[in-house]
Amino acid sequence: MDGLSQVKRSVFTAVCIALCVVLPMAFHAVPRGGNIFSPMHIPVFLAGLICGGGYGLLTGILGPLLSTLITGMPAFGFMPVMMVELAAYGLFSGIAFHFIRTGHVYGDLYGSLLTAMIVGRIIAGCARALIFAPGKFTMAAWISGYFVGTLPGIILQLVVIPLVYAALYRAGLIPSRYLKKVQTEETLH
Repeated sequence: MDGLSQVKRSVFTAVCIALCVVLPMAFHAVPRGGNIFSPMHIPVFLAGLICGGGYGLLTGILGPLLSTLITGMPAFGFMPVMMVELAAYGLFSGIAFHFIRTGHVYGDLYGSLLTAMIVGRIIAGCARALIFAPGKFTMAAWISGYFVGTLPGIILQLVVIPLVYAALYRAGLIPSRYLKKVQTEETLH
């Protein structure tokens, strides 16, 4: 996003990576909460949307890695799959947000989130089917694992991410996506 310095992007990305460690710990207090609500996705999407695809990609790679090393979640065997999935979310949310320009921030956010969610799930499914579990990962497992089982998380992300984005904007932490036209005396006449 234009208007954010490299320092601000780096700091925001570092905060998002830290949230990738902290948020899952809170959600794991609920049985299967991490699997159902996918809390690590939220900071990864935010990093991509606010800082750009490269920063989202970095958050998607480092977030699960650090979380595994610090907390043991996700389990080491599942971490590479999550890194692929989250890296795709971070990258494609940033790319989509750069190109989608509806004229309304919420339209841009939802369009970018949905695009990244679909592309990321396709990439993660292909990675599982071709690299991580060749011959064992089925279409039914993909639909169940990436759509049906995570539906509460998808809904949570679609509600929370635009609210956090709006709060960050109102707090003056991120710049306006669309410059408001200032009415002057000349434009009124």
